[in-house]
Amino acid sequence: MFFDWASQPYHTLLITFIFGPYFVAEVMNDPVLGQEYWGWMLTISGILIALFAPVLGSVVDNRPSKNPWMILFSLMIIVGSAYLWLAVPNSSQVVLILLFFGIGLMGIEFATIITNSMLPDLGPKRDVGQISGNGWAFGYLGGIIALAIMMLFFAETETGKTYLNIDPLFGLNPENREGTRFVGPFCAFWYLIFMIPFFMWVRPDKMRVIDDTKSNKGNLYQVVSADLKTILTNFSNVAKSRSLAAYLLSSMFYRDALAGIFAFGGIYAAGVLGWSITQLGIFGILALVFGIIATIIGGYYDKKIGPKIVILISIIVLILTGLIILSTSLEEVLFIPVKEGSSLPHISFWICGCLIGAVGGTLQASSRTMMVIQAIKGRYTEAFGLYALAGKATSFLAPFLIAVVTNISGDQRLGISPVILLALIGLILLYWVKPDGDENLNT
Repeated sequence: MFFDWASQPYHTLLITFIFGPYFVAEVMNDPVLGQEYWGWMLTISGILIALFAPVLGSVVDNRPSKNPWMILFSLMIIVGSAYLWLAVPNSSQVVLILLFFGIGLMGIEFATIITNSMLPDLGPKRDVGQISGNGWAFGYLGGIIALAIMMLFFAETETGKTYLNIDPLFGLNPENREGTRFVGPFCAFWYLIFMIPFFMWVRPDKMRVIDDTKSNKGNLYQVVSADLKTILTNFSNVAKSRSLAAYLLSSMFYRDALAGIFAFGGIYAAGVLGWSITQLGIFGILALVFGIIATIIGGYYDKKIGPKIVILISIIVLILTGLIILSTSLEEVLFIPVKEGSSLPHISFWICGCLIGAVGGTLQASSRTMMVIQAIKGRYTEAFGLYALAGKATSFLAPFLIAVVTNISGDQRLGISPVILLALIGLILLYWVKPDGDENLNT
């Protein structure tokens, strides 16, 4: 739960609501080109995560300790976040900024593989869904508090003051957007402080039994050969189970669609609706509040009726939300023209933000519960390595398609359309997923 709390600001403050829109509007100073560059950065990061995730799962499961890996990935998160301080307006270091952002993003994804793999050991199987939902809700609460702190005390509005109408703290210069740029070091410090409970009290290495035949023994060649053999076995198990294969494919597409909306929702609002950092911050807080409520409710129903139904409903809501976003601009809502200066486009997007926050938490929490159900008992890090591969094998697809469609059309609104298609494909593939998994995998 504290990992969710510590890592959530990377998603909330950096990707969606503050740094992403700031990068497009101020660092690049060109919304269309900025959205395209942002898309390429997420594409490359996604490919690298997809390549290394299954290897990581096997390597970690076959080693006596997980903590050194968590320390390594935590350092990637902290360094990647802190460097964003150098993202000055109209920067000449755009590529370097995106490189460090990608390093932090990969650190988050790899650390999540390890923490997700601990989920089955946190309680009885019947409670895993509710534990997952409560953990995600706790993370959302951390995101709200972190976002509120940034909005109230650091991020500048158009007047150069924060939302409290004060100068940014610590003497940060609003003319150079130092208050907004502080979001990078702030996220690094937040993660550093709130991972202390994790490293003090979580003992992942005492929560599992290491198979001595697969542990770190022998020379380097023998160790690597054993890991590669395990990886091939993992893919063989996927081929044996139609339910597991269908779930990995389904989650591959619908999580990609969700990531696309999270990654580009704030950028879209800033570019198409002209929202300020302040409006985006309030938008984010509202979305996270609805996310907490929906995720707690989703965790309850996950425990009662299983994760598949929760996932199904969440994907349908995600598709409908995408259609509303696509049909909304300052000139129209649901493709129906509105009067100039109408507040309806803004109200429509506020509603979409609430829906995105609601389905984002429930979908991701129930998805990791479903992976526990589909996985081979006792090999959960490997399973979540494959899960991360599924989440990243096409994770480049949403930002890639958004970048391409944005480039071809020259229109931010049309550029967001691929996420709807990806969510629809995920919904269709969910049909072949067995709610209780394939029993033959554990026999």
